[in-house]
Amino acid sequence: MFAIFEEAGKFMAGRILSEAESSAQVELDSGKRVKVKAANLLLKFDKPAPAVLLRDAQALSQTIELELAWEFAPEEDFGFADLARDYFSANATLEQQTAMLLRLFEVPHYFRRAGKGRFRKAPADILQLALAAIEKKAQLQLQIAAWAEELGRGECPPAVREQLYKILFKPDKNGPEYKAVVEASRATHKAPLVLLQHAGAIDSPYQFHWRRFLLENFPKGTGFPALEAPQIKDELPLSTAQAFSIDDSQTTEIDDALSVQNLGSGTVTVGIHIAAPGLAITPGSAVDQLGRSRLSTVYMPGYKLTMLPDAVVQNYTLQEGRDCPAVSLYVTLDEATLEITASETKLERVRIAANLRHDQLDTLVTEAWLEDPAFEHEKGLQRTDIQREQLSFLYRLAKHLKGLREIARGKPENFNRPDYNFKLVGNDGAEPSGNELVQISTRQRGAPLDLIVAEAMILANSTWGEWMADNGVPGIYRSQASLLPGVKVRMGTKALPHAGIGVKSYAWSTSPLRRYTDLVNQWQIIACARHGKTAALAAPFKPKDADLFSIISMFDAAYATYNGYQGAMERFWTLKYLQQNSISDIVGTVFKEGMVRADNLPLVLPVLGTQDLPRGAKVRVQLGAIDEITLDIAGTVVERLDAPAETPADDTEEDDEPSAGPIAIAVDIDETEAPAATDATP
Repeated sequence: MFAIFEEAGKFMAGRILSEAESSAQVELDSGKRVKVKAANLLLKFDKPAPAVLLRDAQALSQTIELELAWEFAPEEDFGFADLARDYFSANATLEQQTAMLLRLFEVPHYFRRAGKGRFRKAPADILQLALAAIEKKAQLQLQIAAWAEELGRGECPPAVREQLYKILFKPDKNGPEYKAVVEASRATHKAPLVLLQHAGAIDSPYQFHWRRFLLENFPKGTGFPALEAPQIKDELPLSTAQAFSIDDSQTTEIDDALSVQNLGSGTVTVGIHIAAPGLAITPGSAVDQLGRSRLSTVYMPGYKLTMLPDAVVQNYTLQEGRDCPAVSLYVTLDEATLEITASETKLERVRIAANLRHDQLDTLVTEAWLEDPAFEHEKGLQRTDIQREQLSFLYRLAKHLKGLREIARGKPENFNRPDYNFKLVGNDGAEPSGNELVQISTRQRGAPLDLIVAEAMILANSTWGEWMADNGVPGIYRSQASLLPGVKVRMGTKALPHAGIGVKSYAWSTSPLRRYTDLVNQWQIIACARHGKTAALAAPFKPKDADLFSIISMFDAAYATYNGYQGAMERFWTLKYLQQNSISDIVGTVFKEGMVRADNLPLVLPVLGTQDLPRGAKVRVQLGAIDEITLDIAGTVVERLDAPAETPADDTEEDDEPSAGPIAIAVDIDETEAPAATDATP
């Protein structure tokens, strides 16, 4: 005897070998023997063979008219054999009964299961809703198939174009547009990105990169909520110093300024004045929450996304002609030896005498002009509004501080490559379209104004870092154990040495309008200035504060992402520059097997023909095709330009782990701590 039974939601049939009151031993066609509960045995029969019965019943089940079967079914529970007798005839055959069982089982929207072999018909209203949903799904499947066919032909449906960036980077895998792309990708054997490129979905490579960045990092948009900048309520004394800032002309968040007093007296006081939003913005406030959500200003060629709204920034920026609240570090030096004899931190107002712009002054403020009082430029370059004596002293001090750091580092800093500046012609700070004419210019690392600002900021960040530690106040520090390859800069709450810069401790504190870590450290520094040795009790963040570790983690991730995007956009505009100027070959330097760095552009690329060339070899490279979406470009060596014996050794630290994109950082000069140090980041 044979039997049909249900097992794990499937119908099976086999020969009954033995049968007890509660179960039976059944042998399947495969020879496998299974134990089946008696309640699961739905039909017993002598013939035909089980496989034949299931085959014929399955074919017959598809002829059953569901609407008619639903009409015949009673309102109460019923067995499949009962409905078979109502639908087919009172003498429904074994095949017909089995066909009804199979059919009822596969249409739960018509008939709900009410037990083993028993069913109940769905209410009319529920059935109609289910049928409508099934029809909708069928139509959707047809739409997906139609979209997939269009994509396969190289055409992009509007619906897919609208969802392009979500499909590629944050897909809803149940969305029809995504499913259409997947289906077309499988049918054409093309990767989704390649498929969409060929279908013309990506009409602007720049927007592709920009929209991807926004989707991943600013899903709610880049706009700011309406916020009122809190006012500084402290009665701050007015400093006797007359300070000046040094920034790029595009800088609106002026964080720092410098002053020099008592020149010629033998004892000079240098002031490093930092904008003081920490005196007004409090932890947990609306402005603080906004800064904490963004964590840093995002830089890119021709554009930036500020950490705080401009209306807020302008309340604290060190604007020329104003008495601005500041956290000031005063260092007292011996004018002859430049030895620092004392330092003091003050909360005060400082008169900002001038906002100097280095891009307007680099040709004037040269090393010769600073070091030789008798040196004069051509008449057209003379300026009477520049404090030459102060800048000369600051440059002398900067070189001295740099020399001390190099002794601590154990090796000199390398300034053998320039920085690159990007200018989008006619952009004027508006969001780029991606089609602007790009100009790329160079600034030699270690230029006098760069060095003055960089060394002053290093001095402030290291001095305040040690001061917080001395007062038992935690801060956010950057440290590096050694200059050995692979030893990276880390962020933490302990004042540890920074080998890359050559200081005992280093806490970013000089850009509170642009970096959230600097704002956090400013709160801690303000507590030290107000409370001294008892500052740990009053500081917003206490030792081992979990919130401080959370900020470090979030900042680290965001800062790496922002820098990665900046590098990608610099590479994008470099490739645009090649196209716009019809540059088909470049001169570069081999820095490791297969890779060449262009000598006069911020470009690193893989190059064929370098496998047998040593590091430092000069080559002319024929450029290949440019892909603005993947930012890929490759080249081939066409000529070696130096003799083998002339190849110099290149010990530049940054060459140890070069990036595939441009290495230049296009930011304001006061953001550069030590241009060739491991931690030289914006």
